[in-house]
Amino acid sequence: MRPDPVRTTLTGAVVLLAVAASTSGCGSAPPKSPPTGVDELTIPTESPDPADFVARIDNQWLPLTPGTVWTYQVTGEDGDQTEVVTVLDRAKVVAGVTTTVVHDVVKGADGQVVEDTYDWFAQDTRGNVWYFGEETTAYDEGEASTEGSWEAGVDGAMAGVVMLADPRVGDGYRQEYLPGTAEDQASVLDTAADVSVPYGDFSGALLTEDTTPLEPDLVEHKTYVEGIGLVREEDIRGGSDLGVLVEWVAP
Repeated sequence: MRPDPVRTTLTGAVVLLAVAASTSGCGSAPPKSPPTGVDELTIPTESPDPADFVARIDNQWLPLTPGTVWTYQVTGEDGDQTEVVTVLDRAKVVAGVTTTVVHDVVKGADGQVVEDTYDWFAQDTRGNVWYFGEETTAYDEGEASTEGSWEAGVDGAMAGVVMLADPRVGDGYRQEYLPGTAEDQASVLDTAADVSVPYGDFSGALLTEDTTPLEPDLVEHKTYVEGIGLVREEDIRGGSDLGVLVEWVAP
């Protein structure tokens, strides 16, 4: 997803189980979402109910309004890169749910496209934002690869939550699920963090920690600002910024 700058192997799956007064998902009761779980959220579910989702994604921490554009400066092992994330005025039906399409393009210092990704998101009636998959093409010395692509409902892949409606410190959840391909999970570290990026200085930000068993040594911290979305992503073990917001344009 993004608007999560720089696609790594991170991304996750969580679903609302059928309980009273909750948005429902079908299937048997799987184990609780790691690392600590979220009320009425379990993983995974094979059959999200389209009736549990709404057309507009207006989550305060991850608003995905068509026409919104985020531009990130990226530093890492591959040198300086620029990432532009755009919410398209397009929909895609995934696993029976109508999702919003987000286009994520990463370019190297030479202006060449390094990665080109289409991500699919939908918001449930409670305000949680779900991740339904991605179609990604990565380029390396002229060679194209679609490794990392997945789609909920295909080959056992299941949608997951990327942003809670009301995050609480200690909440943990899967963001996606396709064994060996998409196993990201996140936990909430802070809901009143301070953050400084080229776009501006902010307080009261949301800080999460993202990990995946597919890359045990990778630990990412992501910071979200209310009304804007993701403003910073950093590799805390590698000591590099995987993305800092330099420009944000809302329609």
